[in-house]
Formats: sequence, structure tokens, C-alpha cells
Amino acid sequence: MSRRDTRSPANRGTGGAGRSGRAKPGATMAKAAAKKAAKGPARTPPKSAAAKGDRFRAERGDAERPTSARPPRARAAERPERFERSERPERSERPQRFERSERPERAERPQRYERSERSERSERPEQGERPSRPRTGSKPAPRFAGAVTRTRKPEPVIEAPAKPEAEPVVMPTSVQTVIVTPDENDMRVDRFLEARFPGLSFSHIQRIVRKGELRVNGKRADSKDRLEAGQTVRIPPLKLDAPKTVGVLSEAAQKTLDALKEMTIFEDADVMVLNKPAGLAVQGGSGMTRHVDMMLEVMRDSKGQKPRLVHRLDRETSGCLLIAKTRFAASFLTGAFRERSARKFYWALVAGVPKPKQGRISTYLAKEENEEDTIMRVAKHGDDGASHAVTYYAVVETSGQKLAWVSLKPVTGRTHQLRAHMAHIGHAIVGDPKYFNIENWQLPGGLQNRLHLLARRIVIPHPRGGMIDATAPLPPHMLQSWNLLALEHDRFDPIEHAPED
Repeated sequence: MSRRDTRSPANRGTGGAGRSGRAKPGATMAKAAAKKAAKGPARTPPKSAAAKGDRFRAERGDAERPTSARPPRARAAERPERFERSERPERSERPQRFERSERPERAERPQRYERSERSERSERPEQGERPSRPRTGSKPAPRFAGAVTRTRKPEPVIEAPAKPEAEPVVMPTSVQTVIVTPDENDMRVDRFLEARFPGLSFSHIQRIVRKGELRVNGKRADSKDRLEAGQTVRIPPLKLDAPKTVGVLSEAAQKTLDALKEMTIFEDADVMVLNKPAGLAVQGGSGMTRHVDMMLEVMRDSKGQKPRLVHRLDRETSGCLLIAKTRFAASFLTGAFRERSARKFYWALVAGVPKPKQGRISTYLAKEENEEDTIMRVAKHGDDGASHAVTYYAVVETSGQKLAWVSLKPVTGRTHQLRAHMAHIGHAIVGDPKYFNIENWQLPGGLQNRLHLLARRIVIPHPRGGMIDATAPLPPHMLQSWNLLALEHDRFDPIEHAPED
């Protein structure tokens, strides 16, 4: 006898299967619906190849798919760790890259890495991953592992190169014979000795030449004779001290150098033009203790060479005096004077007004010596010691009929040429103690009784090319006369158009 189901009719409607194992239709549908709800919404089958591919990608794990390959919405849905705009913390609450204990303070700026700590540019850590650096003042790590730390040596101080000292020149203590080199070709005998033996005085050179102790190819020679390459020169013993080496100038030498600098109106590496004051001699003589040639001793260089005189001016004549600073320049400029390629212009104040106002003076001049002095006199052609002299003159301005400002251009360079020529035509230069011989002539009031002659300008080719053109101002005593006589010293000078011969 079978057992009857004791459950109530309601429970039997929602329960499991009966003894036959078949569930009722209502209960079965209810279980299927609950199971479907637990699994989520049912997926619709793909309808095309694209849908099939999407289904294949959806079935792959999200961890196996690259982020860039996921759809934007899926990428947005997979970022739960990001804050929403409303949930983002304030600026002060953002997470810091360094912990405060690891970040160095601004005042504790770390030192630079040594080379061992530096990595290649491609391997440098990101800004947020930089390791903490040692504080300023701490000892840096060695460059390489196991290497000894080396302190950086201080940079050496480069001092200015010291000027080379001149080698002492040994003066010959016995007779010696030297051969003239090609570089010394066409040099005067006195210049040759000065170059060979720096510091040899002019008076000593003149003495050994005058006594015939110096010989060229076995013959006597004059100091003005010019040497040729290959000639032999016999030099007597020279018992003189070697020239002093270049060093710190004494107080007196420094004053002399400053005086030369004040006179300089043009200077470069080869040439110097001085504005020689009146009363200063160019070369030494009897009783001369100060002259230009002696003053140039303070400019002697490290090789013992000093600047050389190229031409001369009278002691009482002021103005442009040309100086050669090198042997090369001296040879070139001396040749320019010899070839008459140098032009010299002089200003003078003379007694009376020359007639005609422009002219040419051509005479022969010879030296005349007496007990008191030596002057140049006008001589005849053929007289003993007579030399031809040519001078051009032009009256620039007059002061009545008593005085005239005259511009002069000498073609030749004889001793006292301008002074002797102006006295020869009856218009001697004012203040000339040797050639002013006008009787019953009185010097106007306010004018100084000094020689009114100025070497105003010199124009000569430069040894390196171009032209040297130097102009000297009026000396104080002539400027005073120009002002008293109301002469305009900036007037046009007509002598510039005078012929060259």
C-alpha cells in the first residue's frame, strides 16, 4: 500500500517532483527564472562576422587585452581607482611624489652627482624617482668604485710673460775684423757701430773714426761713408761697459721718458715724430748735457737697440723731428731723404717784406769758422767745401712793412740753409743770433728775441707703405708773436704748391 503525500495542496504546488520524478510545469518555470536572474541577462547570438568577432573579444579576459584595444567606454568603466570630478581632493590634498622626510630643503641644495652616479641620458630616472642627494658640504662619492677621491686643484694663475732681458754685449778688448752682412748693406759707418755695439756713444765713434783706428777694407773711412755687403771692417779695442739690461727705470729716466711722450705727435711700431722744443739740441756737443739723442737711451729695447735720428734740426729751431724706431725704418727713411722724396715745410717771421712775395733762392753755401762761432756763408761754385742749396719761399701774411710771415720749403738740407738764405736776400729771421745783421732795426714791443723758425710739417713715405704727414703747432714764443701781430695761423699755406726741385 502506497504512502500518501501528507503535504498541503499549496506546498505541493511549489515543491519538487513527486514520486514519479516529474516536476510540475509551474515549479519548473519558476526555478528557471531564478537561475536566469542569477546568471545575468542572456546574450544574444551574433548575427554577423563583426558581431562574432565582438563576441570573441568579449569572451577574452580583460587582463589579456591591451588598454588601447579596448573600447572607450570599457576603458572608462575599468578605472574605478580614479576619483570622480566631484570626489577629487583639493590641491593641497594631492599625493606628493616625495615624502617630506626625503625631500631636501631649499637651503640644503644637494651637490652635483659625481660621474659614477650619473647614468646615460636614456637611463636617467624620472623626476619623481630621483634619489635623495647629499647635503651641501658633505664629501661627494668617488667617481669610480674603489677609486680614491681627488680634490680639484685650483686653476693656475697665468702671469704676463716677462720681458726678455737683453744679452750683455761683450765689447772687443782687442782688434777684431768683422764682415758686413747683407742686412747691414748701405748702412753708414756710425750706424753700423751703433747696431753692432749698443750703448757706444756718438763721441767715441767719432774719435775712433777721426784717429783712423777704424778701417774698411784696409782703408780709412768717414762716419758718413756707407758700407757694402761683404766688406771687412777693422774695429779697435772698445773698453766700454756693456749697455744696461732693460729693467725698471729710475726716477730720472722715467721723467725723461715722460718728456719724450709729451713731445710725440705721431708714433707707431717703426716711426716716431717729435715736436722738439726750441733750445733742446738734437745731438751732443761740447758742454751739452741734455739732447734728444741722449734722451732716446731710455727707449732702448730688450735687444739693446734704441731709436735712431734720421735728420737734424738746429738747437733753437722747434718743430717736427723724425725718429726711426727700427733699423729697417732708419735705412728706409734715410734713403727717402737722400732721394729727396721727403717734403719739409717751415714757418718763419722775417724782417721786412720780401719782393717778390714768392720766389726761389739758389746759392752755394760753405762753412766759415772763426774764434767765436761757425756759420754758413754764401760761396761761389767751385769754392772749397761749397755745396749747392735751393729754397722756395712764399709770403703768407704781413704786418705792415716791418714784419712778414714767410713759409719756406727747402729742397736741399744744408746746415743753417734757411737762416743763411733769408739773410742773403735781406730779410733775416727775427731773433736769429747768428744771421740777423740788419742795422738800426728794433724788435717790436712784446716780441721775444728768440729764433722765430718752426719746422711746421713733414711729409715722407712710410717704411711699411703709405705716407707720414705730421704737423707741429706754434711754439709759445711764436704763438705770442702771432697773437700780438694779429696773424691768422690757420691761413692757407701757398708753399704747398712750390716745385720739388
